[in-house]
Amino acid sequence: MRVLMTGGAGYVGSACYRSMRARGIEAFVLDDLSEGHAEAVEPTRLRTADLRDTEAVARVLRDDRIDHVVHFAGLTSVPDSIRIPSEYWSVNVDGSRSLLEAMRATGVSKIVFSSTAAVYAHGSDEPLREGDLVAPATPYGTSKLAVEYLLQAYADAYGIAATALRYFNASGADADGCHGEAHRHETHVIPLLVKTALRQRPAFTVFGDSWRTHDGSCVRDFVSVQDLAEAHRLALAKLRPGRFTSFNLGSGHGSSVFELIKAAEEIVGEKVRFMVADPRPGDPAVLLADIALAEAGLGWRPTHSDMRSIMASAVRWHRGHPDGYEVFAARTLDRTSVRSADCSSRSIV
Repeated sequence: MRVLMTGGAGYVGSACYRSMRARGIEAFVLDDLSEGHAEAVEPTRLRTADLRDTEAVARVLRDDRIDHVVHFAGLTSVPDSIRIPSEYWSVNVDGSRSLLEAMRATGVSKIVFSSTAAVYAHGSDEPLREGDLVAPATPYGTSKLAVEYLLQAYADAYGIAATALRYFNASGADADGCHGEAHRHETHVIPLLVKTALRQRPAFTVFGDSWRTHDGSCVRDFVSVQDLAEAHRLALAKLRPGRFTSFNLGSGHGSSVFELIKAAEEIVGEKVRFMVADPRPGDPAVLLADIALAEAGLGWRPTHSDMRSIMASAVRWHRGHPDGYEVFAARTLDRTSVRSADCSSRSIV
């Protein structure tokens, strides 16, 4: 198996890349580095290109003799998608179509797609199943659902094998503390909360405290990137020609924002300063995953996604790397491995 991971220098993509490399899988990364970090992957396996450049993508597929693709590349901020929807349509949808055309041109017919729970309709407090109504509330969710429809169409017309993995809230960091979540413009709840607990930010914002939940704050399903990495490996082995499938990936249980604050305070040993603001457009009160289909169809079960483990790994990463991958960029001397003061003896694999 020779796997190309688009967007593989990003948060989830690089975690999956490192997991596959640790298992001896011949994995390569294609990333334009607009959001990803070169320091998160081996430089000899990083190819830089815009996914919308079909010829450049096809050249990478040919040169590296790729036979499987894992597609992470895309814009992921819900608030930004509301502000600049044209960019989300261009990068997420047009980029995915370009990738599929490059695959057709080079005879690559197997793909696993990084999708999202944002494709579902809001309003249910019950765990969401793959057969539930899809009706995205944001341009981000719409762009991801459009790619799922593309995959279904390409499976029907051209016989590709495609699986969409619908993440709920990807969270946490690598177990060794050497890699974690580092977005250039951070909007995700756990890194913002952890940075506040560590006094790297002045305050944390809770978006609404009167939701129809047990404590008034939003409830979300958080899943460790370590568990996501294993799900992608299993999904690659289950691909079938001419067939499109989708699976939810979550922990199967929810945590409220106020519960997250408490967990961060207990692990860090400091009170978290927070303020309450109005709810954001597109946010549901509750978002939970039913993961029975992934358990049955992929043989996958999350083993690192309890909230304390996720929060502890995030604290370890942000405490050791307050500037994210800027630490790596400044201190890495041997570019054949990823190193920092805390990871001086550990290569990327």
